[in-house]
Amino acid sequence: MLYRRIRDLREDSDLTQREMGEILMCSQRVYSNYERGELDIPTEILIRLADFYGVSVDYILNRTDKREL
Repeated sequence: MLYRRIRDLREDSDLTQREMGEILMCSQRVYSNYERGELDIPTEILIRLADFYGVSVDYILNRTDKREL
């Protein structure tokens, strides 16, 4: 599964993969693998991403187009 939305959210926030890795306490490489869908994003990380960006987990998972919580 490609997590296109976390890349779009990151780029909209003018953050690098390295900066997101630091925020999520993982390496840039691991975060890059999340964006490319090479690693499934653990539930804890999904929740932290949703909280950080102020969107729902369903939005990140492409289950809805509604960004608001």
